[in-house]
This record gives sequence, structure tokens and C-alpha cells, in this order.
Amino acid sequence: MRFRNVASLTIGLIAAMLFSLPSFAGDDQSKVFEQYKKSAENGDAKAQYKLGDCYKHGKGVAKDEAEAVKWYRKAAVQGQVDAQFILGAIYSIGDGVEHNQVEAVEWWTKAAEQGDVRAQYNLGLCYANGEGVAKNEVEAAKWFRKASEPLRKAAQQFRKAAEQGNAGAQHRLGECYEKGIGVAQDKAEAAKWYQASAERQKSLIFGI
Repeated sequence: MRFRNVASLTIGLIAAMLFSLPSFAGDDQSKVFEQYKKSAENGDAKAQYKLGDCYKHGKGVAKDEAEAVKWYRKAAVQGQVDAQFILGAIYSIGDGVEHNQVEAVEWWTKAAEQGDVRAQYNLGLCYANGEGVAKNEVEAAKWFRKASEPLRKAAQQFRKAAEQGNAGAQHRLGECYEKGIGVAQDKAEAAKWYQASAERQKSLIFGI
């Protein structure tokens, strides 16, 4: 079975958007850019990553793919995990640079070893498909397992809260079972928790 390679984790409960920046208006964008630039030039890794974002999206400065990659790389070399992940994605997609899956794997490995779930999942895909690295099902399984651990923990926490009558947690647990997030997919169990959530909300609203 061949897995589909994607640039970010898409199996739920991971709300990490690729290449995202908060939206600022007009002069605020320029001010934020200048703040990041000053800190980045002084060697601050997080500011270097944010400066890369500014150049990537044209926030407070004209878009410049080369500058974006330059600052992402500076941050990544210092161990900034988000920059490592994004740099891997840039090379995997060939976004503003020549496609280089080997380099993508190198950066995702660095991020994955720091615990980045997105990188762990993508690295699993690379090993499963033999993209940028020799195909290795054992390594693929290892990285998929690491990526799924936070989801299992999240499902466990939802269950604890759900069993105590928390309507929101009951609904989330239903989603976990419906989509197979952190638990084995089980439509019947999903329906049970969705129903429990609906009944709990009804009782809270109407006092019954």
C-alpha cells in the first residue's frame, strides 16, 4: 500500500497550519516585521523563523521566497523546530526552491527528533514510500507510532472527562471514534458518545 505524501499532519487534533502568520493591518505589519528583523539579525532563532514567515507571506515587506528560505534556514540551523519542519516542507514541495526530497527528510528528521508530530508523520510517509530515503517499513511504523502517541493521549483525556459528564469531551470522544483518531475506528462507539453529548447538553439547557 502506498501512502499519500502531504506537507502537514491531517489526521485530526493537530491544529498546526503550514506557513501561517497572524493577520495584522497596515502599519502594524511593518512594525512587527521591523521588530522581527532586529531580533533576527541579533541571532534570535524564533525571530528568524517569524521573519521567514514575513517574507514568505509578504507581511510588512514584499514577498521574497529566497529571503524566506534564508531566514528559515538560519532558524533551523539553530534548532528552531517549526523552521525545521517548514524547511522540510519547502524542499518536499519545491516551493521557491528546487524540489529535494533528501533535504526534506533531513530537516524533518531533525524536527521529528525534537518531538514535532507533523515531522514524525511526514517522516513515516517518507520511509513508507521510499521518498528521499530508502524504503523501510520498520522505520515508517516507528515514526507513525510516535506521531500517533499525542492523539492516543488526547483520546484518553477526552474519555476521562466524558465519563465525568463533560458534554464537550463526549462530543470530542465521539469524533475520535468516528475518525479513528487515537483509538480504533468504531462508528457505534462514536454514535454512543455523540448521543451522550446531546443528552448532556439538553439537560444543561432545560434542567432535565
